[in-house]
Amino acid sequence: MSDDNAELDDDRAPGDGASAGASVGEKVRTYAAGFVLAALLTGASFTVAGTGLVWGPAIPVALIALAIAQMGVHLVFFLHVTSGPDNTNNVLALAFGVLIVGLVLVGSIWIMGHLDHNLMPGMVRQPAM
Repeated sequence: MSDDNAELDDDRAPGDGASAGASVGEKVRTYAAGFVLAALLTGASFTVAGTGLVWGPAIPVALIALAIAQMGVHLVFFLHVTSGPDNTNNVLALAFGVLIVGLVLVGSIWIMGHLDHNLMPGMVRQPAM
């Protein structure tokens, strides 16, 4: 291998280690690193939710941050979605999927909010017992 190729090999994203040209050892190391990171993030989520380590009102924010980090680990280490030029279609498909899911969620909440606001005038909510 020439020096130019060695320099390019060192400039890879973690998910690129399991590409077609990688050895079995590199693939195993990439998947093992992804598994360890995912397990640590899962453990951190249970720790945040189950202990008083984080201030009570900040627990949802911490869980959201850990969930986003875990999604990133899965995308990079297991689905091999990176920002390289050969992954442009994958990134665009992922962005389109996120857009559609966001539209469905926001639209559903918007519709349910309007339905709740526009209930029939004679219907009064009873408090839960």
